[in-house]
Amino acid sequence: MLLTLLLSLILMASLFGLICAAVGLIQDRRLFTTAPKDIQAAARDHPERFPGQRMLGWKLAVLCLLLMAGVFVYGGYDGIRQGYNFWRHFARFLAMLWLWKAFDIVCLDWLLLTRTHFFQHFYPETEGCAGYHSFGFNRRGQLIRIAVFPFAAALMAGIALWIGTGLRL
Repeated sequence: MLLTLLLSLILMASLFGLICAAVGLIQDRRLFTTAPKDIQAAARDHPERFPGQRMLGWKLAVLCLLLMAGVFVYGGYDGIRQGYNFWRHFARFLAMLWLWKAFDIVCLDWLLLTRTHFFQHFYPETEGCAGYHSFGFNRRGQLIRIAVFPFAAALMAGIALWIGTGLRL
């Protein structure tokens, strides 16, 4: 259980790093698809603050995505090594996914978006947008993801067992 919590923390840190890379360095409005609509409409493209800013952002984003994938791979590998059955793998992956989503909702959607001026620092033209005060703007999408996570956890548990049993069908 301790390793599952540690892997979840790494997953959360990776997601935060990905957000920071996208908002602070890449600064491409096309990556704002999950932001409130008025913020998406108000955001403009900005010139690079220093040479190679966007390239650095993309490299950090890819690193964060690889780290996220690696967390799940290691979670499966450790489960195989520990002799986990399907249900223990499933519980580990589901706990990781739900903790990740809780972090996303509480820390990113509520704290970072509605309580700090993180986005406004990089996109000052969005200051005053109503979207910064509408916690729950993406409630439907979040609920859909939460409902899909048990199926994703079952798929990952099945893949881990399949790989752990020598790739025999």
